[in-house]
Amino acid sequence: MKAEFARRLLDLPRSSFATTTGKIDQLVKAGQDVVNLCQGNPDLPTPPHIVEALRREVLDPATHRYPAFSGLLELKAAIADWYATNHQVDLDPETEVAILFGAKAGLVEISQCFLNPGDVCLMPDPAFPDYWAGVVLARARMCSLPLLRENNFLPDYAALEPSTCARAKLMFLNYPNNPTSVTAPLEFYEDTVRFAMQHDVIVASDFAYGALGFDGQVPISFLQADGAKEVGVEFISLSKMFNMAGWRVGAVVGNRDAVAAINLIQEHYYVSLPLFIQRAAVAALTGPQDCVQELSRTYERRRDVFVAGMRDAGWDVDAPRSIFAWLPIPGDGGSVAFADDLLTRAKVAVAPGRWFGAHGEGYVRVSLLAPEDRLKEAVVRLADFRKETTGVRDHG
Repeated sequence: MKAEFARRLLDLPRSSFATTTGKIDQLVKAGQDVVNLCQGNPDLPTPPHIVEALRREVLDPATHRYPAFSGLLELKAAIADWYATNHQVDLDPETEVAILFGAKAGLVEISQCFLNPGDVCLMPDPAFPDYWAGVVLARARMCSLPLLRENNFLPDYAALEPSTCARAKLMFLNYPNNPTSVTAPLEFYEDTVRFAMQHDVIVASDFAYGALGFDGQVPISFLQADGAKEVGVEFISLSKMFNMAGWRVGAVVGNRDAVAAINLIQEHYYVSLPLFIQRAAVAALTGPQDCVQELSRTYERRRDVFVAGMRDAGWDVDAPRSIFAWLPIPGDGGSVAFADDLLTRAKVAVAPGRWFGAHGEGYVRVSLLAPEDRLKEAVVRLADFRKETTGVRDHG
């Protein structure tokens, strides 16, 4: 018997990252030196004091049992304290914080919590592709919020059709942004709260990169805007904050009805994170934070190396505010073809802007999650590739 997949599974977006990873693996196995700047996978280890906390906790037999359904209150309190310390946001740990199996899971779940078939979700374009999956599973519809360079890659709510605003129930935001790497000012979030209140739209703010600030600036949280908890929630991740990507620890905070909905759906999907991981996450959030500051400085140095090299090569590139560079490509051959050629001919892997939506066309996303020497090597190869394919010479 051949099992027939449900329609919702067939409609799910396929991961282009998985396909490219396969190509990279083939090249590496063939002995090719590939500079992989395609994915947002932290390349540095989890700080030792967090690893030690996990070792200590996993040796405690009490952590081997099923954890509480909605997660460890101590971890929720640590997350609330983190918001209070870093963003002056007050949260009730019991009702305004939910623990996630990574922020990605919650970003998929929230659409299933609040969208019915045919409902409209306002979707940034370009955007992290996994947002789309939850909308598809909810059998809802997406309406584009174009993120354009002339608008500093912020959506223009005034450009939306009134009929679209009337049908919208959910909206995604993401700053510091993946893939454009810009941050959002408080005034934008205040406008967002007014828009959401006027049109009864739930805001889902993805703040996965919010702990990493460049040039002495701390990224602003959506929840810092007055009234934000009335209209939405924010998702955070320990993956980038503490290089804990493989640990799958995230949280959603804010509106208590939305938090309750996420807890309800997770009772059926996951129940709760292993207790030893939750306790280690508490150690991460309540322990020394100099590791986070040093990580920001490391990424800032990498950014400066990459941007300086690209500008010296005559490439128009804005200084990223996060761990990605949003690089305009030369010519008009399309971002997918450019990235394929770059991988095949120069052995540099980047993510085509088209993977993130129609308005990502004309760009590629470059991850800064590689050592400085590899970023320098990527700059040399990118400059040579540009000269070979367009005849454009660098400024040297």
